[in-house]
Amino acid sequence: MTEKRPIKVKSDLPHVTGYTCTLCHRFYHYEKEMLTCPACGEKGILDIEYDYDVISKKVSRESLKADHENSIWRYKAFLPLEDRDFSSFLRVGWTPLYRSLRLGDELGLKALYIKDDGLNPTASFKDRASGVAVAKACELGYDTISCSSTGNAASSCAGNAARVGLKSVIFVPERAPQGKLAQMLVFGARVISVIGDYRDTFNLSKAAIDRYGWFNRNAGINPVMIEGKKTASFEIAEQLNFEPTDWVAVSVGDGCTIGGVYNGFRDLYKLGFIDRIPKILGVQSTGCSPFVDAARANEPLKPAEENTLADSISVGIPRNPVKALRAVAESHGKWIAVPDEEILEAMRSMGREEGIFGEPAGVTAFAGVRRAVELGVIKSDESVTCICTGSGLKDVENALRAGGEPVRCHPDLAELEALGVVS
Repeated sequence: MTEKRPIKVKSDLPHVTGYTCTLCHRFYHYEKEMLTCPACGEKGILDIEYDYDVISKKVSRESLKADHENSIWRYKAFLPLEDRDFSSFLRVGWTPLYRSLRLGDELGLKALYIKDDGLNPTASFKDRASGVAVAKACELGYDTISCSSTGNAASSCAGNAARVGLKSVIFVPERAPQGKLAQMLVFGARVISVIGDYRDTFNLSKAAIDRYGWFNRNAGINPVMIEGKKTASFEIAEQLNFEPTDWVAVSVGDGCTIGGVYNGFRDLYKLGFIDRIPKILGVQSTGCSPFVDAARANEPLKPAEENTLADSISVGIPRNPVKALRAVAESHGKWIAVPDEEILEAMRSMGREEGIFGEPAGVTAFAGVRRAVELGVIKSDESVTCICTGSGLKDVENALRAGGEPVRCHPDLAELEALGVVS
């Protein structure tokens, strides 16, 4: 039976009222550290509940316009953190939102915007979650933070932890790209390369975290992570003068990112900052598409193969399914999958036409938009924002596959002209 919510809950964080389980919908009073539902166990992922009346007294559209803190910390009133000076943390967020100069016209869209989160400190969207995770770990007195990841969450965790002096222990599947491994190691993380897939990696990380008592940064366990990710939606809304596009496209792996994007717009809608929530387009690779498969068959989520070059979204058993499914359903959005060949083409298109260098998972959202336009899901009179979640430097091997080989030439002008590469 669902517990009746109190009118007012005494809390160390006045704007946080408690937690609600996404499965059984029980409400729990706020505690400093609650990970999953006591009744449902590990699968009982929690939503953090807010008192919007309290938030509205601290922040408004006008106060945000006057705020020159160009990072996620401008949104601290929306986050489950104690108020503090965040100047010693990495400057995460406030990444550019570019209006497309060519690709939008090619697709016949009213407008196309690209949010380039590859320009975050460790070059991925995951810095948003890691920044908040590190702040919460410090707030709670931890000295070590840990997670499992296909790469980006791991490198962002290591970098953000290093900045504030926390130790990090990172678990990655053995297929993790070298660029991401290099980041983790340079940031001083203890890196465990797990001989197995992401499922094996997650299970080992969970066992180790439980054994040694580290702060758990795993997005499929800790509800704080999704709160950092929602800051991207706050920025998109602000950068569009609180008139977001009709659609927002997000590449999807574990489900936490798309869930966070939706939650951010929902927060703004509840506060009256925006008058509608954009439709969310969830995009996966056909090589690993458990959400798309479930939506197409109208069946519960089933384990899927992890067979895509987009390693950051190669998650066969998503750990945050309810929030991801809710994001698309409640926004009246759609799920779509694209083959790896179209992801590589999206890398080329975004690079050559817009000057934005995204890794495979980072550009999957745009590949999905292109396919959605072809299928008539997105109409020509609609506007779209694509979130590019990671830099192409994260995965140089696949970037070279997308870009092709350089022209080889001796230091001879006649030979250069004979090759026909200049005019």
